Amino acid sequence: MGIVFAVSGLPAAGKGEFAAILAETGIPVRSMGDMVRAEVKVRGIPEAPHVFGEVASQMRAEHGDDVLAQRLVQAVDELLLENEIVLIEGLRGTAEREVFSGHWGESFKVVAITASKQLRFERVQSRARSEDGDLSDLEARDKRETGWGLDVIIQEADFSFPNESDLADLKTRVSAWLDNL
Repeated sequence: MGIVFAVSGLPAAGKGEFAAILAETGIPVRSMGDMVRAEVKVRGIPEAPHVFGEVASQMRAEHGDDVLAQRLVQAVDELLLENEIVLIEGLRGTAEREVFSGHWGESFKVVAITASKQLRFERVQSRARSEDGDLSDLEARDKRETGWGLDVIIQEADFSFPNESDLADLKTRVSAWLDNL
């Protein structure tokens, strides 16, 4: 069996950039955030900064805190048939981590990407995604996601990458990490 990595971090820490770096090497990536964005679209809800978190919370309330993980396991298993490594982008809750670690055991590892709140806010302002807003929106997202156990996941991660510099620095460090796997 291959290895499943899940990248975790607070909003705008650099999870998407980490995923893009791995994708450039041919590693398949499945995004938990994309699953929420797709659900927003299916529900026909106009996109706004608060909507994505509300829908994610509703999904968890309706189907359990592990709903996204449960929906993702089979797709990742299929990718593992032909790939040595698969990345799950956007692990945010301890319930999700429990599904993954219970399913893949020692073949599941968590990677945390960290960055200061100020730098994350600067990134939010520059990327202009529909789920991003002002500083209070970022703080609300931080609070909601740490309520799901994100802070615990980051603290207990198997690997951690502080992302306080530029993209070139992150690429260099992640590439070196991949080479050593």
